[in-house]
Amino acid sequence: MNNQTNSMVNHNPLTDLEHWEDDLLRRYPDPDTIATAKTKEEYRNYEEPARDSVKEFYRLNHTYQTFEFVENKKKEFLQFNKKEMPIWEAFDFLNQLVDDSDPDTDLDQFQHLLQTSEAIRADGHPDWMVLTGLFHDLGKVLCLFGEPQWAVVGDTFPVGCAFSDKIVYSEFFKYNPDSQNETFNTKYGIYEPNCGLDQVQLSWGHDEYIYQMMKDYLPESALYMLRYHSFYAQHREHAYDHLLNKHDQEMFYWVNLFNPYDLYSKSPVPPNWKELKPYYEDLVAKYLPPKLKL
Repeated sequence: MNNQTNSMVNHNPLTDLEHWEDDLLRRYPDPDTIATAKTKEEYRNYEEPARDSVKEFYRLNHTYQTFEFVENKKKEFLQFNKKEMPIWEAFDFLNQLVDDSDPDTDLDQFQHLLQTSEAIRADGHPDWMVLTGLFHDLGKVLCLFGEPQWAVVGDTFPVGCAFSDKIVYSEFFKYNPDSQNETFNTKYGIYEPNCGLDQVQLSWGHDEYIYQMMKDYLPESALYMLRYHSFYAQHREHAYDHLLNKHDQEMFYWVNLFNPYDLYSKSPVPPNWKELKPYYEDLVAKYLPPKLKL
């Protein structure tokens, strides 16, 4: 970890885990049938978030997620040489974590994952998609290595080009040094028009980490869900259509299919893990090795 990153971590007020997100496949789910805790309009309320930590989280995130920071974090973590851990032990860790970027739930992350996967299963989707729901936030185990939440969770966005005003709390990008860098602060920045998202660096966090971890085990449609499920500026606002290629546009069908389950299944009532455990143990064993390399 470089000196700049060390300094940012030391001044980060959010590191305490106690304060810490056939034809059935041809249609998108109805959010109203998934959103049982409140109406769908009440989700992602960033104007009046339930916790003060949400806005402070995005101030830190938008200030420090630079192109250089993302490059350094990929080199640091995508070798997966830090730890080997049984899958269910990783889920146990998530029981300690509440996502400070999420205004919609203060349940631990494992409960959110179960709510997502159970909503997917209830609509009869394939088991690999149920597994994707269960694993989509498992990349938050990055916090095991002392990473601050602003470097792990929250909405993702491209770095290396201009920050869109469609990104939540975009006003905080004025503190990001890349916004003053002529190489990075134009519409395309370092990228070519419609170059494809494989060529684009997104802000660092759990999405890219879990995508890289799972890319040898799940189908491409699942991998798009994992890699881009927090990329709200695109799948909700279409702010970066100019960077997507035709294949991305086609594959975002799956991201859009997945997103309502991730967002609207959040409820203050946790699922009954004792009843669900045998099903999920069999499902995980079907697709994945017993241990994960972190």
